[in-house]
Amino acid sequence: MPRILAFTGQQVTRLTGLSQRVLRYWEQTGVYWASYIDDRPRVPFRRIYSFRDVVSLRTLAMLRKEHRVKLDDLRQAGAFLRETYPERSDPWAELRFGVVNRRVVFRDPTTGLWRTPMWAGQTVLPIDVEGIARATEQEAARFAARRPVDIGKIVRNRYVLGNAWHLAGTRIPTQAIWHFHEDGADIGAIRRAYPDLTDADIEAAIDHERRFRTERVA
Repeated sequence: MPRILAFTGQQVTRLTGLSQRVLRYWEQTGVYWASYIDDRPRVPFRRIYSFRDVVSLRTLAMLRKEHRVKLDDLRQAGAFLRETYPERSDPWAELRFGVVNRRVVFRDPTTGLWRTPMWAGQTVLPIDVEGIARATEQEAARFAARRPVDIGKIVRNRYVLGNAWHLAGTRIPTQAIWHFHEDGADIGAIRRAYPDLTDADIEAAIDHERRFRTERVA
């Protein structure tokens, strides 16, 4: 299953249910922030979230919304985890968590013991981070899937492939298909090189490049 390695803020909102306002507030107050933040104003896609970021944010969203853990507790727990496990790139996506009396507890990966004091008679409500990761991967894969309306459609975007013409829903420039065609490759050979494309995609790319080159010469 293909895994997207980078997500925009809008995609993160769809995957976590956290609004852009909440994401910004969590960032400003030290709860959680994106892996990459461009400090320049008015730059498209200033914040880029990794797959681990999305898993962590879904974990935090579950702790906050379903288990009513206080935001300040999450903030303090996150700071403690980053200090305690500096070798882990993102503890919220890697450790096992639970909830006791609306407080976060976590299992030490070395000893297997819970790091927060637990009292007799209280039950830990486990948070299935691995399950969250699997669900995130499955839902994120839908972003990689092409829509039927994209088949055979040629587009360009100033932020994709340097504004080069490409097949909608992919990062495959029509020029690449044309080079195969010029070298004598038939549709079957091109599809072996780009198995995610259809015959309609390849025919549309070749037709587009042929017209574009004819117009340029004229």
